Amino acid sequence: MKLTIIRLFECSAQDKIDLAKIWPEYSSASLQITDTQRIYAAKFNDRLLGAVRVTLAGTSGTLDSLRVREITRRRGVGQYLIEEVLRDNAEITSWWMNDAGVEDRSVMAAFMQALGFRAQTGGWEK
Repeated sequence: MKLTIIRLFECSAQDKIDLAKIWPEYSSASLQITDTQRIYAAKFNDRLLGAVRVTLAGTSGTLDSLRVREITRRRGVGQYLIEEVLRDNAEITSWWMNDAGVEDRSVMAAFMQALGFRAQTGGWEK
């Protein structure tokens, strides 16, 4: 199967299990999905491998909690995920990625720079 990026509109039972592996710090009840609070996920073989939360306000978007399951890292999943989020929300002209909860800031900084984001205090902007 091919890796696909999907926007979750609701979470199936399997999605909740997968998201708990991606984000063990969040309960499934805390993952709100609305028109302006979205979750995008990377899916392979009917399993979610990575996800990012997206909050939209006018022409601004905030990304947070970007995480790819450890066994799948360093294979382009995160890059593909972010590129598809930006493409799917072309009307957003200003993006912010919060660095709260980032496991390794130097690795994340290199990753965000490769995607065209600039380092700022507390995160990255594009």
